[in-house]
Amino acid sequence: MEANLRWSLVTAIAPIAWGTNYYVTREFLPAGHALYGAAFRALPAGLLLLAFRRRPPRGSWWWKSLLLGFLNMSAFFALIYVAAQRLPTSTASTVMATAPLVMMLFAWALIAERPGPLQLAGAGLGVAGVSLTLFTGAVPMDPVGVLASVAAMVMSSFGYVLAKRWSAEADVLASTAWQLLGGGLLLLPFTVAVEGSPPALGLPGLLGFAYVAVVATAAAFAAWFTGLRRLPAATVGLLGLLNPVTGVLLGTAIAGETLTIRQICGLVLTLTGILLGRKGGFLTARNGRNSARSDNINSGLNCRQ
Repeated sequence: MEANLRWSLVTAIAPIAWGTNYYVTREFLPAGHALYGAAFRALPAGLLLLAFRRRPPRGSWWWKSLLLGFLNMSAFFALIYVAAQRLPTSTASTVMATAPLVMMLFAWALIAERPGPLQLAGAGLGVAGVSLTLFTGAVPMDPVGVLASVAAMVMSSFGYVLAKRWSAEADVLASTAWQLLGGGLLLLPFTVAVEGSPPALGLPGLLGFAYVAVVATAAAFAAWFTGLRRLPAATVGLLGLLNPVTGVLLGTAIAGETLTIRQICGLVLTLTGILLGRKGGFLTARNGRNSARSDNINSGLNCRQ
């Protein structure tokens, strides 16, 4: 139980950092440069992590790094950049809040992690809470922004489960660095062809990209993939709901926004969903260990017979 809590706290670093990313992107980074925004986010973060783990990919990790880099980094970052520029934070966060349910389905199909009742209930409460907190329907929908947000959510959910499936094959910091570098390198030729020369950046833009690369990317993804290695995918997905919660609290703290009763109820529902799902993940992990222990005992008895 203590280990489960410890890894949950480590994993929570990622969605909390990501919860600040929409605000930084919208306020400090140049609009109309989604590809450069993604490349400037991925490549420095990958180089930073590689400095801590100087291990080149080997064998199948050359193509796995490119595939995961495309799903989790390059395409995801570009789509999130578009969503952040074209949608209110509330709408984009509400779409991303469905990620736990999608991750559960992918985990069930790809790594045989069947979600338990508590995890499904937690995901339902979490989505309801985020919707209640953020979505008002007062702002017209931008179809391009909505499509970008949905595509980012589906692709990253699939990529995260694939990364968990292959997680035992490589060091977590090294594999995260390879994904970031692979995703960034895939982006470069398309970035130059589509967007031309890079945007001119003043001091706010430089500081914004530095924050996004170091905190919201390098540190966040290292924590996220560490959690995926140690916890059920459903539990990690539910912890991702801290992303919109952070966005709401950040708006309250920085922009001076006032929390309404509806928002407070939504935050309570979201946090309840996270706690419920985490408990379900602990029970699943414990049952898995008990099952494995029982199999070992039965195997020993059969050997004696």
